[in-house]
Amino acid sequence: MNLENLRGEIDRLDEELLQLLNQRMEVVRKVGVLKHKSGGAIYRPEREKAIINKMNSLNNGLLTPSAIEALYLEIFAVSRNLELPEKVAFLGPEGSFTQQAAESRFGGMSDYISLNSITSVFKSVDTKKVKFGVVPIENSTSGMVSESLSAFENTDTSIVAEVILNIHLDFATKCNSVKDIKVIYSKDVAFGQCRNFLDEYGLDDVKLIPVESTVKAVKIALEEPNSAALCPHIAAKLYNLPILFENVEDRGDNKTRFLIISDFKNAQSNSDKTSILARLPDEPGSLVNFLKKFQDANINLTKIESHMIGATPLFFIDFDGHQDDDKIKNILNANKSYIKILGSYVKEIV
Repeated sequence: MNLENLRGEIDRLDEELLQLLNQRMEVVRKVGVLKHKSGGAIYRPEREKAIINKMNSLNNGLLTPSAIEALYLEIFAVSRNLELPEKVAFLGPEGSFTQQAAESRFGGMSDYISLNSITSVFKSVDTKKVKFGVVPIENSTSGMVSESLSAFENTDTSIVAEVILNIHLDFATKCNSVKDIKVIYSKDVAFGQCRNFLDEYGLDDVKLIPVESTVKAVKIALEEPNSAALCPHIAAKLYNLPILFENVEDRGDNKTRFLIISDFKNAQSNSDKTSILARLPDEPGSLVNFLKKFQDANINLTKIESHMIGATPLFFIDFDGHQDDDKIKNILNANKSYIKILGSYVKEIV
């Protein structure tokens, strides 16, 4: 079979795919009508995860699990916008890793709103200006995000999903060679994260200027001759700053966990995680006694993080399972005066 025949086969398959996708979207449209009447949630992470798992189990071709997930997440995003277009707020500025996390779940068609604080994202969801909010909760290098933990104290929103994003930095510039670069802009922490790259490419003597965001670094590098930016891939693409090198960070295991918040409760799935805040009595053994209840019920705790609000410790706790599972429900009900349930959601596999 020659090249022309192969291209003809691809064209034929593309036509079939388009017809099938349109058929799927017609069914989605009908689902949206029913949900609009019943008030059902459009975004169902547990349903989406079940579909992806099923497709992986049926797959016997060249597509990898990650490729199947990427394809279906975009299909889901298009479907949700057909059912009922929703606004998504995220911690800005535009081009940040938080926007990248948001787009990984809501696709390129959603209506995104960039806000300048985590508190503003929570408030926008609380007041129903937006349906979803996306905020960072922890980074594998710098730890928990205090503002996100504090915001959960004064909100009725729930965690409906999590996104764990590999944090990569690109080296972007209008220069054709690193030899032409006189100054590099970025957030101060990014310089330390890319020290090996800077040394290897002879940039250790170039002037490094910290700015308040990597997006601002990109904007400056667009205008200033002989300059460059260390920035997320999405920021360079958004502002059309050419990328000279990708993934220039020293560590490849730097990850940030983001939470998607909204005003509904997820149904149970076979792979759930629940997050709570616990403000336990100020007495000896209160934490140990509380955690022992999970051990006795054979519930796996995956994170315990203390956070001070004033002089009072607050514990952020993750554990496997859904809040409606019988053994979990028993613990939560018995200690409801001490805890706040933040949400149950499909566990992201790292």
